[in-house]
Amino acid sequence: MKCFNLNSPATSRFFLAIFNILKMDPIFTPLQLGELTLPNRILMAPLTRCRAEDDHVPGDLMAEQYAQRASAGLIIAEATMVMEGNSSFWREPGIYSQAQVAGWKKTTDAVHAAGGRIFLQLWHGGRACHPLLNNGVQPVAPSPIAITDSEVFTPEGMKPYVMPRELRDDELPDIVAGFRRAAENARAAGFDGVEVHGANGYLLDQFLRDGSNRRTGPYGGSIENRARLLLEVIEAVSGIFGSNHVGVRLSPLNSYNSMRDSDPVGLTTWLAKRLNAFKLAYLHLMRSDFMQQQSGDVLTPAREHYLGVLVGNMGYTPEEATAAIAEGTLDAVAFGTAFLANPDLPERIKSGASLNIPDQATFYTPGAKGYTDYPRMQAE
Repeated sequence: MKCFNLNSPATSRFFLAIFNILKMDPIFTPLQLGELTLPNRILMAPLTRCRAEDDHVPGDLMAEQYAQRASAGLIIAEATMVMEGNSSFWREPGIYSQAQVAGWKKTTDAVHAAGGRIFLQLWHGGRACHPLLNNGVQPVAPSPIAITDSEVFTPEGMKPYVMPRELRDDELPDIVAGFRRAAENARAAGFDGVEVHGANGYLLDQFLRDGSNRRTGPYGGSIENRARLLLEVIEAVSGIFGSNHVGVRLSPLNSYNSMRDSDPVGLTTWLAKRLNAFKLAYLHLMRSDFMQQQSGDVLTPAREHYLGVLVGNMGYTPEEATAAIAEGTLDAVAFGTAFLANPDLPERIKSGASLNIPDQATFYTPGAKGYTDYPRMQAE
């Protein structure tokens, strides 16, 4: 007699179909994510908010903000520096010092006390960093190609990005080791897992896409070579947490930070197949382009070739997310600005309540305003 593998995405989609027949809302059905059972499929996307204290230390305010959102199926905490000297946002958090570990422990304790689950997004800014944020140090990248489509906020105001220095092959093991140490620190800080940030024009994404990676040798040229650094990082991080506590975020179409690839669908297809070997907690895929410069369908090849849990992101309404999950196109959806302004987003979706409108003027400003002061439903 053949038995169901209860942890497989195929089995998950089978039961979703049953729930749909029984008129149960698929977005509120449990989802198995490695060893974690998520109570719903409404994930909080990583949101850079620049609220860390001096020396990139997470504080009490950050702990409060995340604990408010503990009803998410999973919180994916914001992009966090794995190594000193690669700041891109001035007041983003890090996970390379003991003070930062202690600061993040406040957040994980608060989220767990509220019944939540939380991963930390591990991140290196690469060419998106700036000397004014990093004691004059020139940023690094796969190739000496600067970001030209935007400017960076610094203590001296908005400034153009600078030309990065091309990393040597013999420097890349130190990058991998930095991610490994960050995973060790994230585990010590009490996180349930980590997400490797391979999206949005930061270092690992810069290696992945041929518009920013023009190098030769083992880390340039073919997709296999361009993906080598990402795969080495995943291997290193999985050695700390176990791969079923590791997620990966990709954005093959997103042109933010002057990014482009000549074949984003081909890149997605190759990665979807290759990542199966790791048996990750999930693949987190951004489906479109912030800047609306590139278009295409990356979800279809990802769903076709990736055998694990697939999380979609970028611009989903609750209705669209529910339909995608019911159809089996996705297993979960990560919400960004909707969670930013609605700490009780799952409850609002379930009840059909209206959503708070996010205040864009406070996205990256210090303090509680526009951060921890959004009202819950009962406070309206």
